[in-house]
Amino acid sequence: MKSLLILVGKTTDKLYTSAIADYVERIGHYMPFEVKVIPELKNTRALSTDQQKEREGTLILNELTPQDTVVLLDERGKQRTSTDFAKWLENKRATARRLVFVIGGPYGFSPAVYSRANEQIALSLMTFSHQMVRLIFVEQLYRACTILKGEKYHH
Repeated sequence: MKSLLILVGKTTDKLYTSAIADYVERIGHYMPFEVKVIPELKNTRALSTDQQKEREGTLILNELTPQDTVVLLDERGKQRTSTDFAKWLENKRATARRLVFVIGGPYGFSPAVYSRANEQIALSLMTFSHQMVRLIFVEQLYRACTILKGEKYHH
């Protein structure tokens, strides 16, 4: 199974950029994994939040194929423990052709993206910056990979 993480906007803080790159490389030892950054919209002052979500949504949908299993990182999504997430990932490995995770822009996702998604997951009930969510997610994905391999990282 191939996996992809779609991000809306660049990670700008060098501290996060470095740590994210480290985890992306580590994940690559366990499964094919790539990150696709969709550039932030420009000149958004004249756009409503709904218009911004629609435009970002179009860019996200352009990256997807009909066969993709799409998982949105969304505050209203299902929460899992790290071990439950690992079991979930193992199931997806057996059933998904390409597993695509999406971290949207600052206003969330358009209705079209929600409609296309197969499911939603939440990292926490707490709110984190978009920069931090990226790091937390790739760390949890790496952790899931090590759990599935029975490695000591989880403990």
